[in-house]
Amino acid sequence: MHAKHTLSGRTALLFPLALVLFEFAVYICNDMVQPAMLAVTREFMVDSSWVPTSMTAFLAGGALLPWLTGPLSDRIGRRPVLLAGVVYFTLTCLATYLVTSIEAFIVLRVLQGVGLCFINAVGYAAVQEAFKEKTAVKVMALMANVALIAPLLGPLAGAALLELAPWRSSFLLIALLSFVSLIGLLMHMPETVKPSHEKLPLSQIGHDYLAVFRNRRFVLSALCIPLLALPLMGWIALSPVLLVQDLGMTTVEYGLMQIPVFGGLIAGNLFLATVAERWPLGRSVQLGMWPIVAGLALMLGGVVFADGPQYYMVAGMSLMAFGEGMAFGVLYRFALMSCPEGKGTVSASMSMISMLGYALGIEVFTLVYKIGGMTGFALMALATSLVFVRLASRMVALAMAERAETEVAATPVAGQPELASQNL
Repeated sequence: MHAKHTLSGRTALLFPLALVLFEFAVYICNDMVQPAMLAVTREFMVDSSWVPTSMTAFLAGGALLPWLTGPLSDRIGRRPVLLAGVVYFTLTCLATYLVTSIEAFIVLRVLQGVGLCFINAVGYAAVQEAFKEKTAVKVMALMANVALIAPLLGPLAGAALLELAPWRSSFLLIALLSFVSLIGLLMHMPETVKPSHEKLPLSQIGHDYLAVFRNRRFVLSALCIPLLALPLMGWIALSPVLLVQDLGMTTVEYGLMQIPVFGGLIAGNLFLATVAERWPLGRSVQLGMWPIVAGLALMLGGVVFADGPQYYMVAGMSLMAFGEGMAFGVLYRFALMSCPEGKGTVSASMSMISMLGYALGIEVFTLVYKIGGMTGFALMALATSLVFVRLASRMVALAMAERAETEVAATPVAGQPELASQNL
């Protein structure tokens, strides 16, 4: 599928920039808030077992509404749905000043997590439609680098802000970032679909989703994404326990240990952006499988055999993250294009699979850690990566073969330019 619009000039730069600012605001709503959770539990006079519930609730919110936002944007347009989503998320952040109990706070975290639905099901679909295929992969990779600043800066910024102001001020800052992105999107976001403004009956939505989820190739392609990302998601959720509680590191040392991990992810995305337009789409995924498996094997070996396993864990996760950065943008494109239905619906389906996969996967990682400790965590991460490699190898090879056939068919035969043109 070729882009319906080829953006150029300021719009080609400022539209993705405004979108990634909203993405950054939503992501930092999780990463920046986690350091404040102990203060939240103290204010509401509950125990610290509520701390990880905040992240689970936020991710669960991300799985609530993509079933509606995706098809709705297919029907009335990407632009109005995304703009409404930015306004909604800004208001839910400001609503933090109204909560007076931990239960209300967790419900609000679910509502804030709904902001993820507008990024994955609407924003990403608009980017894929606004640029040509390889350019879209490159833009997504560069956008990912900006968004990845959230898990790098979020914990440190949240801890620093907590020293200066009440914990609710974090949400005020996030709302301000979201509002700035709203202005940018109002000014520069193009409409990438032709709105029909027809009624959207639930029966039609159900029929569209049934067609998507009956597409076996789509489901398998979409499953590659959470399988790829789960080791890093598990690390984000459990590394405070692994490094601080189990290995006795300070919170500052814990924060410093995250820099090479997310630095590896940024480096992988930069590598993908560099080669996206020169390499056959999919080759970076095939190469990225090697550092993914090697890194997690290194982590497991360090946990089992080394006296200072934290260094092997960080080095292994950094390698794994580099491979993830090489692969993620391409896998997203392959999954999106593997199904002929409306891209809003397909993107929403991918979002639901990913968010549910992340939420369930983090719980499984947590359970395995409780049973097997650091060794259990490392084994689970390596096993997940091996399942990813087995599944992604098949799906990537299929997508690459189809694109190679298309390129051959589109190449004019020497001496027969007119016939080739007619075949196009």
